[in-house]
Amino acid sequence: MTRTAQVTRNTRETQIRVALDLDGSGQSELHTGIGFLDHMLDQVARHGLIDLEVQAQGDLHIDGHHTVEDIGITLGQAVAQAVGDKKGICRYGHAYVPLDEALSRVVIDFSGRPGLVMDVLFTAPVIGTLDTQLISEFFHGFVNHANVTLHIDNLRGENAHHQCESVFKAFARAMRMALTPDMRMQGVIPSTKGAL
Repeated sequence: MTRTAQVTRNTRETQIRVALDLDGSGQSELHTGIGFLDHMLDQVARHGLIDLEVQAQGDLHIDGHHTVEDIGITLGQAVAQAVGDKKGICRYGHAYVPLDEALSRVVIDFSGRPGLVMDVLFTAPVIGTLDTQLISEFFHGFVNHANVTLHIDNLRGENAHHQCESVFKAFARAMRMALTPDMRMQGVIPSTKGAL
């Protein structure tokens, strides 16, 4: 069974298309209008082994808020669609990822319950043209529409670029672990409730 999805979101503020394959090889085609966000989404694809395409046009003449948040929403919808009923997945994933002086930890649960706990104190307000306040908006959009519980902690870091990149790499690796098929749970929803 293929775990693929394609989702389009059109509003007065943004027009976004996300296509993905959860069992890909890490290929990406990214055009968000925000260079550093493209760089971060490329980390998600490469380290999550997800083939990912994101095409976005947003009201960047105002700021990046709507674009970044709506990409998070659309990515979350696509992941939820691709993973389906979650039968046979590991469900939980975690990763610690260093980048030079920065170290981040991400833990994810495909629980069916959206929740974000994020403890990241960026050392700069902007990375490239991306307002660092929007990183949490991206992840809020993602968890609310992927229906996952996500804990993100930057344990240390002095360079904001390194902090953010270690977060996105850890997110990718944690998601990859959670979505990996569990050979001992084939066809079984990993919950005592029988549903996620």
